[in-house]
Amino acid sequence: MKFVYPEHHLVKNGTLTNCQICNSAKMNLILDLGNQPLCDSLLSKEMLHSPEITYPLRMLWCQDCCLAQLDYCVDGADVYHPDYPYRTGITRELVEYLKSMSDSLISKYNLTNNDLVVDIGSNDGTLLSGFKEKGIKIIGVEPTNISKIANEKNIETFQEFFTNDVANNIKSKHGTASLILATNMFAHMATIGEVVSGIETLLKDDGVFVFENHYLLDVIQGGQFDTIYHEHLRTYSLKSLIKLFSYYDLTVTDVERGSRYGGNIRVHVTKGKDKPVSENVSLLLKLEDESGLYDLKTYEKFAERVKKAKTDFMNFILTVKKEGKTIVGNSCPGRCVTLLNYYGVDSDLLPFIAEQPTSLKLNMFLPGKQIPIVNNEILLEQQPDYVVLLAWHYAKPIMEQLKERGLKSNFIIPLPDLTILEN
Repeated sequence: MKFVYPEHHLVKNGTLTNCQICNSAKMNLILDLGNQPLCDSLLSKEMLHSPEITYPLRMLWCQDCCLAQLDYCVDGADVYHPDYPYRTGITRELVEYLKSMSDSLISKYNLTNNDLVVDIGSNDGTLLSGFKEKGIKIIGVEPTNISKIANEKNIETFQEFFTNDVANNIKSKHGTASLILATNMFAHMATIGEVVSGIETLLKDDGVFVFENHYLLDVIQGGQFDTIYHEHLRTYSLKSLIKLFSYYDLTVTDVERGSRYGGNIRVHVTKGKDKPVSENVSLLLKLEDESGLYDLKTYEKFAERVKKAKTDFMNFILTVKKEGKTIVGNSCPGRCVTLLNYYGVDSDLLPFIAEQPTSLKLNMFLPGKQIPIVNNEILLEQQPDYVVLLAWHYAKPIMEQLKERGLKSNFIIPLPDLTILEN
C-alpha cells in the first residue's frame, strides 16, 4: 500500500521558501551564517588541495506553526555519505544516556520478548543493545557504513534510508513494531512524508514512535546557533510537531525535556487519532507561549546574542594571540564546524582540535577552515594555556576527564556565553 502524504513533505533539494511542515509562506529570516561546508564531510590531507563545496546556511522561522528551518536543502546522499564519521558508542556519557533511555522505555511501555523495537538512524546499534540485553526483538535501519559495526555486534541492521518500502519489508519479515525510535535524526531527512508514513505502516495499532531532537526553546534560550547545520533541516517546537503529525494517523501523546545536546525534547507519538494525551503536552505548549517562542521579537534578540558571541570570542582569541599565549580546540562535534566557520577561526588562530583516540575523525581536517584533528594526548604533552571546549554541551565531564589525566590548561566554554574557567 502506498501512502499519499502532503506534497510539501518531500522537501526538494535547493532553495526553500515555504515551511517544511505546514507549507506557510510566512517565513522570517532569523540568522545568516554564510555559505558553509557540510559539517561531517571531513577533509583528508589530499583533499586540502582541491576546492570545497559550500552551501547557504540560513535559519528561517515560520510564523504559523513555529518551526525553525534551513532555507536550503542539500541532497541527503551527499550529507549522509557511506563514510559518514559519527559513532555513538565511543562517547561514554552518550552510551550511559542511551542505556537509561532504553530502560525507561521498556518500563513505560511494558515491553517483553514478544515486542519488536525498530531504531531509525540506528548508527552502531548502541541504543538497541539496551533492548537486546532484556531479550526484546530489535532491528536497526542505518544508511551509512557504520551499520557494518552494528551487524558485527549481532544487532541486525538494514543499511538503507528508511522508507515506506523498507517499513513493509521489515513488517513482512518480523511483524509490526511496538516501538519505533529515532534519536537525533528526525530533523535531518528531507523525506518527511516517506519516513512518517513508513512509521505509520510499521507500527502496530497503539504502537508508539519515540524520538529525540534538539528543542527550539533550548536553542533560542541558550543562544545555540551552532546546532544549525545542513543536517538539521528543521528545529522543532512542540507546536510544530503537533501540526506535523496532524497530517497522519498519529497523535502526540506525551513529551519530556532533557539535557542532551544542550537541551532536547523527547516526543511520544501513538498510532491512531484522538488518543489520550498527557498533561505534559498542554503544559509545554503553555511554556512555549509564555517564553515568547511564538513571537518574532524573541528570534531577533537571539540573532543579536549570536552576533555578540562572535565578537566576544574573536576579541578574546586575538588578545590571547597578541599576548603570545597558546590556545587550541578540544572535541570535534558537527556543531563546531558551524561555530568556527561562522566566527572565521582557522589554523592560524586554533592550530589543532584534539579528539579522543577512538574517534573516526582523527588525522582528518575541519571542513572549511582546514584545522587538523589530532589525538588528544597532545594536550597533555603541550599543556597549552587555553583549551576551547567545542563540545561545550559536555563541558563538565570533559573537563573532569582531562584534569584527571593531568591537564593544567584553562578552559574556554564558547556558548551559550563566552566563559573562561581557570584550572
